[in-house]
Amino acid sequence: MSFTVKKTKKKETSPVSPLNKRRASWSELWVNHHHHLLSPPPIAKSDLTLLLPDPTLLAIIAKVPSPHRKTLSLVCKRWSRLHGGLVRTVKLSDWGLLESGRLVSRFPNLDNVDLVGGCLNSGVVGLVSFTVGVGSYHQSLSFVEEERLLLLLSVDKVDSGLRALAAGCSNLRRLAVANASELGLLSVAEACTRLQELELHKCSDTVLLGVGAFENLQILRLVGLVSDIGLMILAQGCKRLVKLELVGCRGGFDGVKEIGECCQMLEEFTVCDHEMEPGWLGGLGYCENLKTLKLVSCKKIDRGPGLGECLSRCCPALERLHLEKCQLRDKNAVKDLFKMCEAAREVVLHDCWGLDNDIFSLAMAFGRVKLLYLEGCSLLTTSGLESVILHWHELEHLKVVSCKNVKDSEISPLLSALFSDLVELQWRPDTRSHLWLSLAEIGIGSKGGKFFKKT
Repeated sequence: MSFTVKKTKKKETSPVSPLNKRRASWSELWVNHHHHLLSPPPIAKSDLTLLLPDPTLLAIIAKVPSPHRKTLSLVCKRWSRLHGGLVRTVKLSDWGLLESGRLVSRFPNLDNVDLVGGCLNSGVVGLVSFTVGVGSYHQSLSFVEEERLLLLLSVDKVDSGLRALAAGCSNLRRLAVANASELGLLSVAEACTRLQELELHKCSDTVLLGVGAFENLQILRLVGLVSDIGLMILAQGCKRLVKLELVGCRGGFDGVKEIGECCQMLEEFTVCDHEMEPGWLGGLGYCENLKTLKLVSCKKIDRGPGLGECLSRCCPALERLHLEKCQLRDKNAVKDLFKMCEAAREVVLHDCWGLDNDIFSLAMAFGRVKLLYLEGCSLLTTSGLESVILHWHELEHLKVVSCKNVKDSEISPLLSALFSDLVELQWRPDTRSHLWLSLAEIGIGSKGGKFFKKT
């Protein structure tokens, strides 16, 4: 058997001429060169937070300490939206944020809004500051004098902002605003039925017509020229008031009496820098459930000749009398005040001018005092203090601070015996006092707990 092998010739390929090769387009070259730029970044593929639902991620963000939460809002739009839902308190300085709707859309769950700074048309620095959660309420600065120097926004502009706020914050619990009208307040009252605390600057009698529409209002602070008429309007509309503060107001006996008769739940009444009419103090006798009376920065307690027959009605439920930075030189006015508050169990006298031994002797009208706090009473002496507190058989807490004429060397044996029976004693009348150290060594004045009670 024979085989025939046929040898085949290998086909040779001729090289391609460079002229025949197709050039890549500029677009293809750009895509090939920048392919890594068009590809999604590796971090997006590893962002595990995308797998978490909003409630879970919201709970995680809420656990972050407050100072760092604002930084989290810069991560992405989703985190910014979730962070905005946590914000409850805002203090506004730029009114444009409110009018444009950006404030409400950014923070949809606000319940505490302070617009006083935003109502000023000049001298404003910054845009908006906020805190997460409902913080403790702190009193704003009084604008009774400042409003004469600063240009406030028009009433119409303020009302427009209030309508925008009411439309987006139905859960509002606290509001502070300046130069609003009764119509602007009515729009808030209709939409924000849960509002419990209201602070009004540059307030007048007519504005209080809108305040009465807040059915659940419990805390009210008025800064402005409110007269008896305004107090009567307020008394008829806000019968659930628990705390009332009047700053720079001009009410009198009739207005305070109406408040006492209509607002039977009123427990705390504060009067600051007042221009009240003579005899207003007598109206306090109709506040049957009043527990705390505070007078702050009052040049005169009462300019009247005396309360006379009004003294037959004292404040039966009063527990605390707080006087701070008040002028106590008018002996008749102080006598009437102490008589009106004779049921007080706690008496605080802080930086009151004119409180000498003669004026302080009127405090013997208090028969049931358990706590006395004296600070900055530079005219009071040791003998003046002793002459009063030895008559208080229920005294348990005593604090004397920065009363330079109260001396350790003048303490009598009777006063020393009283100190040993106290539940709490804080004795620092001046920088040279050594009594506190010696008392602390033997345990006197350490039976009780904290000096102050939370109210």
